[in-house]
Parts: sequence; structure tokens; C-alpha cells
Amino acid sequence: MELTLRLITRDNWEEAIQLKVKEKQKDFIAPNLYSIAEVQFLDQFTACGIYAGDQMVGFTMFGVDPDDGNYWIYRLMIDEMHQGKGYGYAAVKLVIEEIKRRNTAQIPLVMIGYDMENGGARAAYKKAGFSETEIAPWGEQLAAYTLKAEVH
Repeated sequence: MELTLRLITRDNWEEAIQLKVKEKQKDFIAPNLYSIAEVQFLDQFTACGIYAGDQMVGFTMFGVDPDDGNYWIYRLMIDEMHQGKGYGYAAVKLVIEEIKRRNTAQIPLVMIGYDMENGGARAAYKKAGFSETEIAPWGEQLAAYTLKAEVH
């Protein structure tokens, strides 16, 4: 089933906060409620539900980080009941396509950080074309995806 992104709004935010990762993954990502609050103070960021048909199966938050001027995927999670279906990789690709669509400033990189013990995230990001760079000061593995400039 094809995935789509829909903005988090007053109509679906409660559905988003019901999504949960597996117990062993809880230390890897902030709760969606926190992310929905945080995005209110990040002018260049967007929070979206990840939908399979009409069902929200995941959550993402992405935008331009004011510290380095690159796109960042701050959050990307798939609900525990929907993991193992290929949604993680498909969601990463979907977010990259949305960033490409929005990238009028020709920002060259999409960055992401993840816990080094999160093998599922590492595999999905690598498959999607991210290359690991360095360890962030806060301890996460960083990875970069180079946005290709469109030839006209």
C-alpha cells in the first residue's frame, strides 16, 4: 500500500499521540506528543502523520535546522503494530521526496541522527541512501543524504 503524508492538525493530533514504538525502542525517539509541542516553536519544521490509506501508521517531523541550514528529519517513527511491513523505508523515501519538492533554496543535505543501537533505523536510512558521517555531541550517529540538483 502506498504511503502518504498529512499535516498534523487539530483533527488528527490525538491519533498521532496514540502511536507507540516497541518497548525496546522507547529510548530511541521522543514521544509524538513532545514532538507536536516542539514543532510549534520551530518555524521551518513540519509535523506529519504517515498514512497507509486512511490509517495513520507513523509520524515524522522535518524541516530546515537554523543551526546549520540543512534539512533535518528530527523524528520518524512507525507504530509498533505496523513495523516489519516496509513502512519505515517507504516513509524515509516519502519524506525525502517531500523535502525535494520544497527545496527551492537548493539546500544540499538532509541530515538525520539516530541511536547507534537502533539497527532498524540504521538499515532503513542506509537503504534509502543516507551515509553515516560522525557521532553528534549528544551521542547519536549522524547520517547525510545528498539532494541532487535538478538539471533543467
